[in-house]
Amino acid sequence: MTAFKYKRVLLKLSGESLCQPGGFGIDGEAIDSVAERIMAICQSGLQVAIVVGGGNFLRGATFSQQSHIRRTTADYMGMLATVINASALQETLEKKGHPTRVLSAIEVSAICEPFIRRRALRHLETGRVVILAGGTGNPFFSTDTCAALRSSELEVDLMIKATKVDGVYTDDPVKNPDAELIENMTYQDVLAKNLKVMDSAAVSLCRENHIPIIVLNIFKEGNITRALQGEKVGTLITE
Repeated sequence: MTAFKYKRVLLKLSGESLCQPGGFGIDGEAIDSVAERIMAICQSGLQVAIVVGGGNFLRGATFSQQSHIRRTTADYMGMLATVINASALQETLEKKGHPTRVLSAIEVSAICEPFIRRRALRHLETGRVVILAGGTGNPFFSTDTCAALRSSELEVDLMIKATKVDGVYTDDPVKNPDAELIENMTYQDVLAKNLKVMDSAAVSLCRENHIPIIVLNIFKEGNITRALQGEKVGTLITE
């Protein structure tokens, strides 16, 4: 059995991790790959909560700017997109044999449970993967902020932000080949430099509740497992 440094973690997945690069919607191969990575850590007894975004379908703020849909409505549409992703991920994980529950901050009683903190904790303690959908249930808050909020509520030991890049760089690694990976940062570094790792509200919430954040590339096989074993992977953000 793999020895992990942490007992309970929250994994923040972008909606784009469930589709092909630059694609739209849900791709069977992509979601299967993500599910395999989750299964690898669950099988060792780790308690896993997941917050999933909805950007593979719709981003509320962007959609509002590009249409006549007001921001509040567009954000609720984005929350519904996360419910779609969460349901698909649940089905994929259970097909592989791991019990999973979707808890949503907005009520969609036909396919998921409402988010209740004690219920979520009970699911985690009994070995189920808990997928948290619907964002915070309020417009104007991102799923990054939701991930920080749920991490705080569920008292996780670590929050992992799964991305398409290897971590936080000194510059955009796509545009600047000389950009260097930053292995360690403080919350204050991220806030002071206004780095777009995640929303400042999310970073502040993690700082207040002493929750370390690791930013890593989910598409590199073994990255999540190595991070949970305490190896240096991606960028670690702490005090």
